[in-house]
Amino acid sequence: MPKKENKAKGGLPVVRGARKIRLKELSPFTRQVSAMLSAGMPLVQTLSAMEDQTTDKNFKPVIQGIRSRVEGGAMYSEALAFYPGVFDELYVSMIRAGEVGGILPDVCARIAVFLEASNKLRSKVKSAMMYPTVVMVVAIGLATALIMFVVPVFAEMFSDFGGDLPGLTQALLDFSNLLTAYWYIALAIVIGLVYGFKRYNATDRGQYKVDEFRLRFPILGELATKVAVSRFASTFAQLLHSGVQIMESLEIVGLATGNRVIGDSLLAAKKTVEEGQPLSSALENNKFYPRMLIHMLSAGEKTGQVDEMMDKVAQFYEDEVETMVAGLTSMIEPLLMVFIGGIIGTIVVAMFLPIFKMSEVVM
Repeated sequence: MPKKENKAKGGLPVVRGARKIRLKELSPFTRQVSAMLSAGMPLVQTLSAMEDQTTDKNFKPVIQGIRSRVEGGAMYSEALAFYPGVFDELYVSMIRAGEVGGILPDVCARIAVFLEASNKLRSKVKSAMMYPTVVMVVAIGLATALIMFVVPVFAEMFSDFGGDLPGLTQALLDFSNLLTAYWYIALAIVIGLVYGFKRYNATDRGQYKVDEFRLRFPILGELATKVAVSRFASTFAQLLHSGVQIMESLEIVGLATGNRVIGDSLLAAKKTVEEGQPLSSALENNKFYPRMLIHMLSAGEKTGQVDEMMDKVAQFYEDEVETMVAGLTSMIEPLLMVFIGGIIGTIVVAMFLPIFKMSEVVM
């Protein structure tokens, strides 16, 4: 018996750990379903086997629910759609197309490959961004600790010297006194800024502006553009490979690129395509799409091989992202060292300047 499901506002179940399931469990689950179906095993029996072997306590009741609905006569895609937190519209649409076309095992295998590639790309970008973020947070935390706890000790020592302190030292002491006395206000400001940014980013306009800023930001904007283009090309190709119609594919891809600016442009392009214009024409005036993508898409439209062309574009930009991430990592490391050295060095110099000039101060 499936466990009782907690219902969300729309009547669909809330799945605990849905994000972790998507990242860790979904790809091997899909690949194994493909293998069992290809071997001639019925879908219900396949789902029962997957239910028995899964070790994720949050994913097991999801598989139980899917199996129960399929046993009750629902299509596999309909059962999956009942868990949108785990199986997004892209996944469900490809499964639905596979069911209609009678190629469900092949589509499952294609989805597994797509998920593995997407997770690999996400991990590379996340790893590249995680290192400088952690280093900067540690550097700022260390500098704050020095200013709040070490500088006041020097301040007491300097107070016995008399005379005027060097400007840099005096400025640091004033900042230390201000931060020590009103640390709660500084903390409240930081929390307020973070909360305000999250609220702004949760709005349609805010999300669009933040994503646009990411695309325009020097160097990192180029990386964000290549990631979004790679995701668009790969997702679009997989949908077309699976037999999903181009209009539905554009709508799904528009919601799955991970960037609101790119996504909105694809949804707008859908209207142009509905009017009879090729997709390449609808995108060619958008400055965020590389010219190579437009030319490859146009060639695919002329030869009827859009899916194959998009596969090649996706592979090209995945390689570009990997190369750029490696280059950024090697470039960021010395910059971070300079950043950390500058902060800590400034504090140290400010503290020791009066000692170097002690004879002048005492006199």
